[in-house]
Amino acid sequence: MIIGWLSTPVRKGGQPPWIVSDGLWARIEPLLPAVPRRADHPGRRRLDNRKVLCGILFVLYAGIPWEFLPQELGFGSGMTCWRRLRDWHQAGAWQRLHESLLAELHAAGALDWSRAVTGGSHVRAWKGGPKPGRARSIVPGRARSTT
Repeated sequence: MIIGWLSTPVRKGGQPPWIVSDGLWARIEPLLPAVPRRADHPGRRRLDNRKVLCGILFVLYAGIPWEFLPQELGFGSGMTCWRRLRDWHQAGAWQRLHESLLAELHAAGALDWSRAVTGGSHVRAWKGGPKPGRARSIVPGRARSTT
């Protein structure tokens, strides 16, 4: 069964991949920062973090721009999802989730570190690389002055 305009099919009777299961939510929820409600200017009540996470996963799964997140899904606006993703990233929630999952897999002996790869984009070059020289000109001489 294909839901709406999504090009990737969702199995009939199966749960869509952007819906967060209870088990996964139990792991993620404690890692998300708690934002206290202001007593002096409470404003609109914040949307539930779980719904926002489902909205983030929907945008990433469907490959749509944030502003095209359908309001009918109940995941909030695309801007709300984007801001919450930014805030959670800045708070280090995803790094902590990654580390806890790696620790759990390592404790279970499910990681094969002999196949780990470290790329240059993840390792700091302490002394830096070679400094590029000045680019040589490919023209035979200087251009004549037009003044």
